[in-house]
Amino acid sequence: MKTQILKICLIVISIFPVLSCEVHSEMPEVPQSEPVAATIPSAQQWNENVVGWNLGNVFECSAPGQDGESMLIGNPDGAVHAETAWGSPVITKKMIAAVKKAGFNGIRIPIRWQCHITNEKAMSIDKAWIARIKEVVGWCLDNGLKVIINVHHEKWLESRPTYQYKEENCQKLALLWMNIASEFASYDYRLAFAGTNEVHLKDNWGKPTAENLEVQNTYNQTFIDVVRATGGNNSKRHLIVQTYVCNPWFGIENSDFIIPTDTPDNGNNYMSVEFHYYQPWEYAGEGKFDYWGDAYRDCGNVPESNEQTMADFFDKVVDTWSKKGLGIVIGEWGVSDHYRSNAEKVHENMTYYCQFFVSEARKRGFSTFIWDNNHFGNGQEKFGIFDRFKSMKVNTPWILQGIFAQ
Repeated sequence: MKTQILKICLIVISIFPVLSCEVHSEMPEVPQSEPVAATIPSAQQWNENVVGWNLGNVFECSAPGQDGESMLIGNPDGAVHAETAWGSPVITKKMIAAVKKAGFNGIRIPIRWQCHITNEKAMSIDKAWIARIKEVVGWCLDNGLKVIINVHHEKWLESRPTYQYKEENCQKLALLWMNIASEFASYDYRLAFAGTNEVHLKDNWGKPTAENLEVQNTYNQTFIDVVRATGGNNSKRHLIVQTYVCNPWFGIENSDFIIPTDTPDNGNNYMSVEFHYYQPWEYAGEGKFDYWGDAYRDCGNVPESNEQTMADFFDKVVDTWSKKGLGIVIGEWGVSDHYRSNAEKVHENMTYYCQFFVSEARKRGFSTFIWDNNHFGNGQEKFGIFDRFKSMKVNTPWILQGIFAQ
């Protein structure tokens, strides 16, 4: 097994010559399994008709008591309990079953690894943490759900997309994905990997520079190269790359965003582009407008962005990426619960928005994963759907009504 790990390390070294890659006893052994004898879905086939849900504010939490913006890499005391650090309960098998029962057929699991690293030089992952992730992934697969796991809130990576840190970050990212991918190499094709999350300079969500885009491109290419090198089912597993800050326009409108090169026999068949869509933000996230869409103009003020805006945008996505054989993953989207008056009518409008959004995405073959942060109330970023403290009671039924009214 160490021979296989050394082979992967040599691939990493060929990309980053200054890296010293040693075999450590903590490093996972690479499964020597052959791909399962089943039809391998292309990325576009994987995404087709997937209506998914995000297990938000759980495994992407910082360690208990740790600053969520910390760039420290390590495994502090109590880190294995990070899933409850931001106010969610421990995830159970029944919770995953409730998501399936509600009608979802996919789950995206955001994961922070930086506070579960036992050896920074090798980016080795705490065995207890990887076992917990495998347990939850297993529950999802047992329920017939497709699953995405990613590298989420790695602040050392996400917050420093500059030339100064490019080589160091790519070395660490390569080792981290070598370890993750090796652990899951024998899992079947329902499991997909997403390379990064919302890469951006701290507190700057604006247009990237050429430097920022080049670093994002390198992150994406590093991810593809290293995961493919781990072999097994990873040689043709659905891999998902991101636009800068997961803003689609920073990929569509900027020719400096480059789709990574997969292996010659794969081409673009097993890759997707991921972006996030909380648009228009003044309605979907901020709640400045109670209503959205031309169909509700008579109810009150609505943002300029309407049904045609969304449809036209989705068509641009198709023209830019789908027609090149790439899949499309809308990794996060949602409508914060908000209203100033007439809550019933406002919620009816949220149902309408969700129905229009999911319908337009599905007809173009995009997968969608709604964000659920377990936060409820009235105002900005109240994206909770299932109350995890109350047996997964649905607190926002108007959201589900829209999602599944297809």
